[in-house]
Amino acid sequence: MAQKNLITMTQKELSRYEIIKKLLNKEINGTDAAKQIGVSVRQIRNLKSKVKKYGAKGIIHANRGKPSNRRMSKEKRNRIERIIKKNYSYFGPTFAAEKLDECHGIIVSNEKLRNLMTKWNLWKPKPHKQAKNKHFWRPRKDNFGEMDQFDGSYHVWFGDEESCLLLSVDDATGKITHAKFDTNESVVAVFKFWTEYFEKNGLPISIYLDKFSTYKVNHKNAADNKDMITQFERATNQIGVKLIKANSPQAKGRIERMNKTLQDRLVKELRLANISTMEKANKFFKEYIPKFNAKFSVVPSRRANLHKPLNKTIRAKLPQIFSVQDQRKIMNDYTIRFKTMFYQLNETQPTTVYKKDLVVVERHLNGEIKINLKGHYLNYTELPERPKKEINVKLLALTNRKASQWKPPVDHPWRNQFLWDKIKNNQPALIEK
Repeated sequence: MAQKNLITMTQKELSRYEIIKKLLNKEINGTDAAKQIGVSVRQIRNLKSKVKKYGAKGIIHANRGKPSNRRMSKEKRNRIERIIKKNYSYFGPTFAAEKLDECHGIIVSNEKLRNLMTKWNLWKPKPHKQAKNKHFWRPRKDNFGEMDQFDGSYHVWFGDEESCLLLSVDDATGKITHAKFDTNESVVAVFKFWTEYFEKNGLPISIYLDKFSTYKVNHKNAADNKDMITQFERATNQIGVKLIKANSPQAKGRIERMNKTLQDRLVKELRLANISTMEKANKFFKEYIPKFNAKFSVVPSRRANLHKPLNKTIRAKLPQIFSVQDQRKIMNDYTIRFKTMFYQLNETQPTTVYKKDLVVVERHLNGEIKINLKGHYLNYTELPERPKKEINVKLLALTNRKASQWKPPVDHPWRNQFLWDKIKNNQPALIEK
């Protein structure tokens, strides 16, 4: 008895076969069959001729059960495995595929490499979770320079110790506009960051940041006292840049997502380059930014650049505006106490200085200390130690002229005026002989 060959067909193929049989039996025409299957009339003719010649096998794809023509060779797969395990075992599949193409000239799709790395136990697929609270992306700004998102990200970027990446990203394009590694997110570090930014790009219309203490006074009394502002708020107000403070990390989600991407990619790039110092990391990052922007930036809806250029006046005032400023009072001996230091004002000053005047002590980013009174920088001498005792200097004020030793003669009109006043008031007058 002859053995029959069994044909395995999918539900889709079985459905197609039934439609082609109706076509052969002239129950429907080619146009109706094409509508039912969802292919062109020309393809229906091909299926019809194959079923006539081979029967049900004509519906089944000819390559079923055969190895794919695009199958990766065993030699290539073994080479990829060696390279991945040696150099990129801690990389994600997408980034590893980019490095294979960039550094080794091997092109492989992300999904193929994901399957291979999963098979080699180098990657564990993440389960898809349904978000409980969905956050919708805020539409991007229209123009470059309209708003910069700014944040400081603490992470072990290089070496063994944690450092802070200060990062600004343009909202319209997603480009990194400036970035710098520093030890922390202090006032001085942020001032240095933004002075470099302004020199390079100009003044953006606004800066979007969080409510870290460097940027906002978080004391409970600050809500009632609008004059309580931080050094950074004071500086940006003076230079004409608007600050927008986010109420949650999701509000500035683009830069938060950028930090996550850099914590994955940049850390690996720094490790591959054997970089372990902040100086080398900052130098490497400057060269890395253009390549990163070329891959991840987007085209803005409008092409204008809304950065305001620095004019000569603002450029000259940048060191003063972005200095740490504190108010102090001039003591009776014309000294000023600031932190642990004591400063003695000189007798000659560019403007009139009185006791108890309020001055602004400016700590510039280069470490220089300047004492400002009504727009004038006062002349002073730094004292080596604290004065032993405060004395009340009889000098009423310090001026721009030195005290003269000249005395008017006895018959000078100035003296005669006071002599006449005393005679008029019947008081004894003393006349120098």
